[in-house]
Amino acid sequence: MATQAKRKKVAPHTVVQIVRELRNRIGSQEIPPGFKLGEAQLAEEFGVSRPRIREVFGALEQRGLIERIPNRGAVVGKVDLSQVFEIYDVREMLEALCTRLATQNARPESWQDLVDKFQGPVADYVKAGNLEAYVAELQNLRQRTIDAANNVILRDMLDAIHDKTQVIIRRIIILPGRAERGLAEHRAVLAAMRKGDANLAERLKRENIRSAGEYLRRFQKFVL
Repeated sequence: MATQAKRKKVAPHTVVQIVRELRNRIGSQEIPPGFKLGEAQLAEEFGVSRPRIREVFGALEQRGLIERIPNRGAVVGKVDLSQVFEIYDVREMLEALCTRLATQNARPESWQDLVDKFQGPVADYVKAGNLEAYVAELQNLRQRTIDAANNVILRDMLDAIHDKTQVIIRRIIILPGRAERGLAEHRAVLAAMRKGDANLAERLKRENIRSAGEYLRRFQKFVL
């Protein structure tokens, strides 16, 4: 892979750091489905031994991001259509639960900065078509919610799902009208969190994920 080949050797990394970096590359499809990961290349790039890279491959395989195939090595996995919709069903339940816990755990006023941001700058990003900035703010909202939920098991499950849906999320956002509708949905969720209404926040988050799934089903031939 040309991009990977041009990377400069860096100081030794830990397994956790390497896993995080490769998760990001796979999730963004910088490393695409079906691509073979080279032990020697990665060991050189990250300044570690090949056995350390095999530990990394084990962690990525547990997350379902790669397959280790006899006589071929580690290959980035593909998510088929049926899996995508199953993931969205699970994502709806887990993200709604995360939103409920975050609302229960955090002071209502702690969400005010995000309420203001989604009313102002984030709305401007959507209006201007600056979807990269919009996605970055959604990631910030997601992380703030996960942190406030303070549930390690839930965090790990959501991270595993996010690894497999990063690219799909970006593709859905560019669909006609989706960014505007998504913005309105996120504003509603944040308003409920600001009020401290965990039941309403949970319900609205479920509706948000469900509507994204509906967009995916409607435009699946263009997205997947």
